Amino acid sequence: MAESPPPPSWSISNMANSAAQFMRLPVLASSGLAVVASGLLYFKQNELIYPRNVPVDARTNVPSPRQFGITDFEDLQIPTPDGESLHALFLRQRPGRFSRNLTVLMFHGNAGNIGHRVPIAKAVQDTLQCNVFMLEYRGYGMSTGVPDEAGLKIDAQTGLDYLRHRPETRDTKIVVYGQSLGGAVAINLVASNQEPGDIGGLILENTFLSIRKLIPNVFPPARYLARFCHQYWNSEQILPKITHTPILFLSGLKDELVPPSNMAQLFAVCNSEIKLWRTLPSGGHNDSVAEPGYFDHIHSFITEEVLANKE
Repeated sequence: MAESPPPPSWSISNMANSAAQFMRLPVLASSGLAVVASGLLYFKQNELIYPRNVPVDARTNVPSPRQFGITDFEDLQIPTPDGESLHALFLRQRPGRFSRNLTVLMFHGNAGNIGHRVPIAKAVQDTLQCNVFMLEYRGYGMSTGVPDEAGLKIDAQTGLDYLRHRPETRDTKIVVYGQSLGGAVAINLVASNQEPGDIGGLILENTFLSIRKLIPNVFPPARYLARFCHQYWNSEQILPKITHTPILFLSGLKDELVPPSNMAQLFAVCNSEIKLWRTLPSGGHNDSVAEPGYFDHIHSFITEEVLANKE
């Protein structure tokens, strides 16, 4: 399919809305389907928790940054220590007097692939004048393997280690940014990498306390099976271990998938010396990024808490 860039008049909100349309998960239409899903949760947990084939061409059709007017980027395949190959996109900061010594490591939410999130990455880059590194989890898009919690943790560490060794990013301040599932991935990564000091900040958007606590909200009839779930992502227990990294919480108050109370509880248990709480009153699970003020909050956080007196 021929690639064509979006019209120059596209705003950040337009791009965010474009990305959001790829990330909407199917909604169960009846209680009968929900009961079936309860059984599937027990026997086919990973297929439900990591819907990497939504939309149907998500494993084969990964939009290129060129389709969104980005020309200075690298399309990468990065090996993991356990033999998988991860697809990644490196969006290089544009040269200029406002360029920052900063790289954003971006972890996407569930479903779709990193190509669907390029408009969001472009908005981050435009806002911060930085590098953006987008990592595609194993089993998603053009990455090999099958996703599970242990594997995604390896993937996240692989991405961070890549930035630590890449010549043009190894001396930059790194900000880890995770949406939904990506928030859980980001929390685990930052909690495991507090010593080197290269991670300057953590941005969390619409993420959850744990998979077990999320299941009753997504599939109510499966609430009794939640305790059998072997994918934990227990952010509620891991997040308090992060004590020095500044953290920005972005919570869409109309989130229909992850109750906003999850984000509020994560903020409450957070022990970081610097933690900021910002709400998006009309933000849903997948469209909070299009809400007014979203990128202003990120810009203020980076400028005032991550880079202030550190550049």
